[in-house]
Amino acid sequence: MDAKQKQRPVVEEDKVAAEEDRSSDSGGEYTSEDEGTEDYRRGGYHAVRIGDAFKNGRYVVQSKLGWGHFSTVWLGWDTQKSRYVALKVQKSAQHYTESAMDEITILQQVAEGDPEDQKCVVKLLDHFKHSGPNGQHVCMVFEYLGDNLLTLIKYSDYRGLPIHRVKEICINILQGLDYLHRQLSIIHTDLKPENILLLSVIDPSKDPIKSKTPLILPNSRDKSSIESAVSRLNGDLIRNQKKKIRRKAKRAAHECVEKEASSTEANMGRETSAAKRAILEREGIKMGSRSTRQNLLASADLRCKLVDFGNACWTHKQFTTDIQTRQYRCPEVVLGSKYSTSADLWSFACICFELATGDVLFDPLNGDSDVFQDHLALMMELLGMMPRKIALGGRYSRDFFNKFGDLRHIRRLRFWPLNKVLVEKYKFSERDASELTEFLVPILDFVPEKRPTAAQCLLHPWINRIPCSLEPNQAQETQNSQKKRDKDEKEAMEIGMRNIAINADTNTANSSKGLKAITPLSK
Repeated sequence: MDAKQKQRPVVEEDKVAAEEDRSSDSGGEYTSEDEGTEDYRRGGYHAVRIGDAFKNGRYVVQSKLGWGHFSTVWLGWDTQKSRYVALKVQKSAQHYTESAMDEITILQQVAEGDPEDQKCVVKLLDHFKHSGPNGQHVCMVFEYLGDNLLTLIKYSDYRGLPIHRVKEICINILQGLDYLHRQLSIIHTDLKPENILLLSVIDPSKDPIKSKTPLILPNSRDKSSIESAVSRLNGDLIRNQKKKIRRKAKRAAHECVEKEASSTEANMGRETSAAKRAILEREGIKMGSRSTRQNLLASADLRCKLVDFGNACWTHKQFTTDIQTRQYRCPEVVLGSKYSTSADLWSFACICFELATGDVLFDPLNGDSDVFQDHLALMMELLGMMPRKIALGGRYSRDFFNKFGDLRHIRRLRFWPLNKVLVEKYKFSERDASELTEFLVPILDFVPEKRPTAAQCLLHPWINRIPCSLEPNQAQETQNSQKKRDKDEKEAMEIGMRNIAINADTNTANSSKGLKAITPLSK
């Protein structure tokens, strides 16, 4: 990193919060359903209530969508353009404000390069600052999207999706990554199922438009009190008035948490396998019977977009070395080596596996002092030994490896290659397991420079055999065109071009002309 380069400040509470978010059971006062009340204080969250108005009454809060350690997110109604939006309200401390302004800069760049909305990345519609009892909060307004991929996995009862549906989702994710990496030099750095949203909700009855949910609008008294409060906060409040407002804010925060405590769709932590059954039972009423969930899943529109650029950076301007949620973290980040766009591809491969099986690919033991070493061991058990140059090339390498490139505290590794895992544990057919393995293993290369790019992944035969257009807004290809493409691929393989994807009619192939397909894992 350039010595003159701006570096986002990292405070101790951020590190603790980040690790809580990455762990499989958060612990502490936080639950997976709500953000708790501790951070509803000066420099922290703004206490938002249903019916609250923002930006001089333009955006009116309808319900809560989710939360993160930096912000809360709300369903809002845009009274000027008569549409639903997602309203993100950032914490007010200075470092959160700086982080939000960096995110806005990236989101504006993303939006400017995609005027026709075809790049599978969320759109920032507006941003402003809102004053409240806990300080001044940066607010961002996004297009309203649907459920995240973790919710989709839950609808499958953690059994995974049909392969052809996994491919549909992967195409959109790769399109978004190709746009970010190749055109904008942006690294997302926190790709995970929670940060990929479908364009619509899985259950139409939960769609505020399709269900014709009545709009909540502020009455004149509420609106005037809001404007009055903002005016007073911007003036010279006396101490007693400030205390009174803070007490009201604290009560409002408790009300918010109590109302949302039953909502498990808001930034849920990663659950262990043992907890999945209890979660499904708890959410059974929300998602309906198993047959209902299966029907909803089968009819769901799986077009999706990448969201949450709060941790994103540029390849030439990185803010921190501590990136990615633990289960999707690449080895170079664990070891403290340099990272680039290939870090996102590692996370993508983990997501692809999770969509296909319902299970997290790497889920290191939580709370263990050697959690990072356990993570590295899991990687090697699946992918083979890490090259010594990679193992010893990071700032933290000596904490995990000896001079020979062996783990210091884990002596016995139980190797179980991916294709066998898919067949033996998840009951894939030999063919499906082999094809998915040939697609994923090169993306999970320990050497970052050897991983294929998103554009190259889009050319791989495993992706190209899906009967789906590469443009998210176009209709699916007809069965006849799919048969013709399969025939073309077969002929190509017969003349020794087994590794080249034939797909001259797709935009991605045109834009990526000259790129070679991924070389499958050698047997």
